[in-house]
Amino acid sequence: QLSLFRFTLKRPFSTSHSSVDSKEMKKFQLLAHKWWDEEGEYAALHSMNDIRVPFIRDTLLSMSSNYHLGNPLSGIKILDVGCGGGLLSEPLGRLGASVTGIDPVEDNIRTADQHKSFDPVLAKRIQYKSSSLEEIVEECMETFDVIVASEVVEHVADLETFIKCCSQVLKPEGSLFITTINKTQLSYVLGIVVAEKIMGIVPEGTHEWEKFVPPEELEHLLESNGFSVRTVNGMLYNPLSGSWGWMGSTSLNYALHAVKSGAQARSHATDGPAETDIQQRSATAGTA
Repeated sequence: QLSLFRFTLKRPFSTSHSSVDSKEMKKFQLLAHKWWDEEGEYAALHSMNDIRVPFIRDTLLSMSSNYHLGNPLSGIKILDVGCGGGLLSEPLGRLGASVTGIDPVEDNIRTADQHKSFDPVLAKRIQYKSSSLEEIVEECMETFDVIVASEVVEHVADLETFIKCCSQVLKPEGSLFITTINKTQLSYVLGIVVAEKIMGIVPEGTHEWEKFVPPEELEHLLESNGFSVRTVNGMLYNPLSGSWGWMGSTSLNYALHAVKSGAQARSHATDGPAETDIQQRSATAGTA
């Protein structure tokens, strides 16, 4: 979610404090109390749950033979990187997952902690920590079944280090889910000029177009760091209805699912396309 990870370049897996951009941090601290205002600055992230949560749920269920009625993600350990106020952590917790949410902005974590405390079930299933991803790598090696990084990679200073850290804390054959913005002329016009400057859908200055990530670049980085990319789906936000939907084109926003390589993942490499088709259908069906 809209949170900023600034990675130091000296030691990629060092537990020393991350170099966080203080200007960016102040920006998000000012909005930290507004995460749960569904009509406020984060309204588009609230409505994104309508498609990103079923996409994560249905993809994971399509890969598993264990079904827990009522708690379909029971037994799955999820790391929500850049969790903000917990907008994605909470629905994943409600589906039965054990969720760890991290964010470098302490005020975001305070907001997330306070909000989950209203629900005793979530209070047990979710834990939050004020931290960057690189700071938890050594203590969390191959700990998580799933990582979600939703609206985060367009804010990181060193994307390759970020992907390497994801691989370090993910179990073999674990899943990585990313949603982000493509780097196109259309995304500049709609994502920054219209969304920020004209309509105020997101706060002005939230994004830098130069840091948007084309899916080809993200796929290449993932493949070269031991991931197999299974699904890339285009997403579209309708500002009039305030809702998200799937689309064929990835020219604006997109959701990606990748699997960290492991013995099983390599043996299934040949049936990738069929699985991708199933996941795309189920992800879309989950939003109907």
